[in-house]
Parts: sequence; structure tokens; C-alpha cells
Amino acid sequence: MLSGRRLDLLDPTPVDIEIEDIAHGLAFVARWNGQTRGDYAYSVAEHSLLVEALFARMYSPAPAKWRLAALLHDAPEYVIGDMISPVKAAVGPDYGKLDDRLAAAIHIRFGLPAETPKRIKARIKKADRISAWMEATQIAGFSIAEANKFFGKPDPSVIDGLDIHLRAPVKVRAAYTARHTELLAQL
Repeated sequence: MLSGRRLDLLDPTPVDIEIEDIAHGLAFVARWNGQTRGDYAYSVAEHSLLVEALFARMYSPAPAKWRLAALLHDAPEYVIGDMISPVKAAVGPDYGKLDDRLAAAIHIRFGLPAETPKRIKARIKKADRISAWMEATQIAGFSIAEANKFFGKPDPSVIDGLDIHLRAPVKVRAAYTARHTELLAQL
């Protein structure tokens, strides 16, 4: 990692994980395999910031630890990349196991339970799907009807005033790190 840490992907430990590595990696990983409109790729870091914002709106007042879990929901992708769902399914269950091991180490590193409770995970997934709907309609070329079919129709009050932001990776990295710091301070 850029921090100098050595991360064993098959046996990750919390002491080898740094938020700066996560933020850097996620800021340079493109969602939608880079197939989006704009001058910059829409990064997993930017997506994670949006998911955390949606989660906080939907489940207010959401405890800081679960908002942090929402921010970190795709954190393993800082080293394994972002694969679209059909590819994940084709790779098989081993991808999920790798993702789960990395997520557990990341969660422990930042004071969260190794495994997110199912109820919270389902809520984060709901925010994730709303984010996907917004991304699909704003930058990925989907019609609203297509996005509704694939991701479900979001409650307009949840997305009101939220827009997709495309920023340079260095700015997204800084925003992600800052939000992480804010949430940790609230724990």
C-alpha cells in the first residue's frame, strides 16, 4: 500500500489497514466500469459518500457507527476493485468470501463489529440501490423507467437536493478521508 503497509489479501489483519490507503484506492476505482458521462470517472469513494448521506437521511437519527459502516460498505474494493454484479456472480462464492474477510478486517480496524448486523446491512443496501438509481439516471445513460426496473423507484424526498458529483480523485480522496474522520470523532 502507499502507506507502506503490506496487506495479505487472503488473510487481512486490521493493523495493516489505513484509511488513507482506502480513500486513495476508492478515489481511483471507477463505478460502472468507467462508462459514465463527465470529465472524471465516478469513483467508488464518491459513491460511498453518497450512500452514507442517503443512509443518514433515510434512518435519521442514524448512529455514527452505522453511518461509518455505510461509508465503508464498499471499502474492500480499494484493493479488489469494483466488479459489476453479473461478473461477481460469474466469479462465484469465493469473491464474496474474499470481500467478507477484507470487510471484517476493515470494520475491526475502525471499531465496528466484524460483521454488520443483517438489519443494518439491509438498510445500507437500500441506500446503495438508491445511489445506483441516481447514478444510472444522472451519469450512466439509463432512462428513469430502466432505472426503476433495475433498482426500484426511490422516494423523491430521500433524493431531493442530492446530485451526483464528479470530482478529481485527489478531491474525492480528501472528502472521503474527512468524512471518515468526522464519523470516527462521533463514535
